[in-house]
Amino acid sequence: QVQLVESGGGLVQPGGSLRVSCAASGSAFRLYAMAWYRQAPGKQREWVAGISAGGITEYSDSVKGRFTISRDYAKNTVYLQMNSLKPEDTAVYYCASGWRTQGLMNYWGQGTQVTVSS
Repeated sequence: QVQLVESGGGLVQPGGSLRVSCAASGSAFRLYAMAWYRQAPGKQREWVAGISAGGITEYSDSVKGRFTISRDYAKNTVYLQMNSLKPEDTAVYYCASGWRTQGLMNYWGQGTQVTVSS
């Protein structure tokens, strides 16, 4: 069993930056791939970025070059650094873990709200 707790969401102006974090419980953290998803109001949940157990990263086209996913094995934490934020990045951001960086995920966090607005 893995528990995921996100933090760091908030309100930021367009063009600004924000980092969200996801703290994972349990020693299995290093075995799992991790991912960030987001869901905007009235839209389906979409995959944003993923990082394999070995640290290989992948990004959706909509965030490539602006967002960076990373993981700290000592802290059992995965991060999403978001730069050059746009209003369309506004969503609830969810952390997830599983055997792959996207697709079927085994565990989900509760989500953290990110709002990009002036």
